[in-house]
Amino acid sequence: MSKLTVYSDDTERWRLIEADALTTLAKLPDASVDAIVTDPPYGIDLCGESWDRFGGGGLPAPEAFERWTARWAGEARRVLKPGAHAAVFAAPRTCHRMTSGAEDSGLEIRDVLMWLYAQGLPKSARLPDGLGTTLKPAYEPILLARKPLEGRTIENLERYGTGALGIAATRIGEAGYWPAHLTLSHAQDCQDGACVRDCPVRLLDRQRENLGRLFFCAKTTRAEREAGCEQLPERLVPLYTGKRRAPRLVRNLHPTVKPIELMRWLTRLVTPPGGLVLDPFTGSGSTGAAAVLEGRQFLGIEREARYVDIACARITHHAHQAQESA
Repeated sequence: MSKLTVYSDDTERWRLIEADALTTLAKLPDASVDAIVTDPPYGIDLCGESWDRFGGGGLPAPEAFERWTARWAGEARRVLKPGAHAAVFAAPRTCHRMTSGAEDSGLEIRDVLMWLYAQGLPKSARLPDGLGTTLKPAYEPILLARKPLEGRTIENLERYGTGALGIAATRIGEAGYWPAHLTLSHAQDCQDGACVRDCPVRLLDRQRENLGRLFFCAKTTRAEREAGCEQLPERLVPLYTGKRRAPRLVRNLHPTVKPIELMRWLTRLVTPPGGLVLDPFTGSGSTGAAAVLEGRQFLGIEREARYVDIACARITHHAHQAQESA
């Protein structure tokens, strides 16, 4: 570990290691982590990014992605305490490969949560006669897995503090509904009491559903994406609009930033109070920001140098916010 580049700040509540996840996970101690909350590569060649491209060596991309998942999930199983949970984002079309890889690693598959956001843009060819090649993305699955218990649940809890979910910490609304495995995001442009036309909350409200039992969070805004990054340089990145890629100046150039409120909810669900949250694929640092805001410790790993400064800036910003509000 001494040869790796490790970042932190004066809060001493978080660390970020700039290195490859597989290499670094192998160096972490056994049974040292209370939970994993992570958004790994999806194996869909996202935006042509090299970190999301799998295949080669005689293996088709889906099989290579599944084997890679089994490798990192196997190390994750080792470093998790008995009964500790992992919440892992996935893509709908490769979730089955991720699930199989995680199960092959020895993790127990406990559930699949669904994050419904509805504002995805169809990445489809426009063909004659109203034909296309894909549907509009509107949700992402979140795999909930667990390292096997040692003994009964209550015995595991008493020894390690892990093995159960934080139900009381994640109950929904004033009525305190039991948390469901479906979460919804308001659209970015929704205002208090006024949702935009394609907001999933508004659409479901019109179907007269009982939404009070579900968890809501706003989708990531530009202000949230870049909070803490004010000192970083602006860079020109392509922004997909549904029809073409348009250039845009941003400081946080990560393409898949998750809402901090959603990551906070997941952190409370799977991590004991004061516990250590591991994110082997830190990206722009949303899990780390969530962890420090929720009073948990955080250890992140990120291979891509272009994301490390962004993650450090965002986590530092929210760690200081947490200190000020304590």
